[in-house]
Amino acid sequence: MEEDHRHHEPLDLASWDPPAELGLDAALTLRHATVADLEAMASLELASQPAPWPLESFEREQGLAWSRTWLVEDPSTGQLLAFLVFWIVHDEVHILNVAVDPAARRRGIARAVLRHFVAICRQKRVSFVTLEVRAGNEAARGLYAALGFRRIGRRKNYYADNGEDGVVMGLNIEES
Repeated sequence: MEEDHRHHEPLDLASWDPPAELGLDAALTLRHATVADLEAMASLELASQPAPWPLESFEREQGLAWSRTWLVEDPSTGQLLAFLVFWIVHDEVHILNVAVDPAARRRGIARAVLRHFVAICRQKRVSFVTLEVRAGNEAARGLYAALGFRRIGRRKNYYADNGEDGVVMGLNIEES
């Protein structure tokens, strides 16, 4: 029987292009972040996260070969509405940060981005996707669960701003 090498070969880092359109009623676009987007990302992060990343964190991510950031914007206004930051590590992907502008929430943006993301993970033959989410962020935990993520652990006192636990969630792409 031939051995399956799927879990032993690193993923191609070069071509993680998001689809051009998000597929929602509004004509929103999904694209890679550039250095020119960093300040807008930091502003969105400040408005949407209880313990926001500083600008330097976004700058550092831009310089890492294994890091990718997708942006959702309204092409009619150029407004940044959301972003997704993730790492590609061997045959796994780790989601580091998901943010949606508070004024754009409850429109299905995060769900649409994550659905496209999971579809591309399948195409790229990713085996597993992981993330941490605040224990108290029930809306995000519910969204991830609806997309097939399961609780796989808990990190006690994970969030430095208030000592809140982080719930580790994972999606086994091969089984989803």
